[in-house]
Amino acid sequence: MRGRDRQSGKLFSYVSAEALVPQGHPLRAIRVLVNAALDRLSPRFEQMYARSGRPSIAPEKLLRALLLQAFFSVRSERQLMEQMAYNMLFRWFVGLSMDTPVWDVTVFTKNRDRLLAGDIAGEFLAAVLADPQVRPLLSEEHFSVDGTLIEAWASMKSFRPRDGRGEPPAPGRNGERDFHGETRSNETHASTTDPEARLYKKAPGQAAKLCHMGHVVMENRNGLVVATEMTQATGTAEREAAQVMVEALDPGHRITLGADKGYDTKDFVAAMRRQGVTPHVAQNTKGRRSAIDRRTTRHRGYGVSVRVRKRIEEVFGWMKTVGGLRKTRHRGTARVGWMFTLTAAAYNLVRLPRVLGAAA
Repeated sequence: MRGRDRQSGKLFSYVSAEALVPQGHPLRAIRVLVNAALDRLSPRFEQMYARSGRPSIAPEKLLRALLLQAFFSVRSERQLMEQMAYNMLFRWFVGLSMDTPVWDVTVFTKNRDRLLAGDIAGEFLAAVLADPQVRPLLSEEHFSVDGTLIEAWASMKSFRPRDGRGEPPAPGRNGERDFHGETRSNETHASTTDPEARLYKKAPGQAAKLCHMGHVVMENRNGLVVATEMTQATGTAEREAAQVMVEALDPGHRITLGADKGYDTKDFVAAMRRQGVTPHVAQNTKGRRSAIDRRTTRHRGYGVSVRVRKRIEEVFGWMKTVGGLRKTRHRGTARVGWMFTLTAAAYNLVRLPRVLGAAA
């Protein structure tokens, strides 16, 4: 018998969002890890908010929503809230009931400074790694480091002389600006949109862009991110950030650190050895002598580190394509770095269910 195409109006419904999510959905395993990490951060949230006044949107809900933005490549927070209104999967993950109104998108803007000041992204990454199921999966001896460029939310037309002599773009949408005959550099010019962005290119022959530089330390056993850093884009930023991140790891024993040829300098290798780190840096012998000699390369572990450290490119690939960080939506090194760290935590969460399943 043919069913009738009846249009339903408003009806009472007793179906919960929990019942609509399949038992085998990947987000179920991820949500368990996220909730456990947020429980560990609960005392930290208590310190950040006043004990009296009007209740805010729970920071746990804000962080779950931002994780969804990375998981599902949602372009903007406004689009995220639009999807939250009708996507039952999103509502379930964040912790909203079927009839709870979605909050205004400006909630992210108003709460971001509070979360940024508390370094909640970094603490959330650490809380995920501190999970009793996750900690045994991490290598305590072998790590890799690398950096990548994050394109700034600023147009090249905003890169104007610091003394104000430059002409603004022509009026109208996407107005033209003539750069012919103008020598531009970071010493004499700055972006009026994002003054902390720097004009930089990572390799000869590539176009210079306004960008920030993100850095990651990965443990070599399962390829999970254990430390992040965001800096301005300079020729020495990768090596300087590596020293800061390795010092923050504070393993208490000797470790190895794999890296590409850009880290093969005398100063960096010497600094690593002073910090109790064996630098497994790829040798750069193009027209020069490598700072890595037979004392390091003769060991079998050196070859393993040089090979495994290439997996760090998978981290950057996911963060830029799925996580939406090819071009940042934020301005300023601090804000971009906060989102970079949270996206790195999202990368770990996506990988962990499979890694935990393989380890079981």
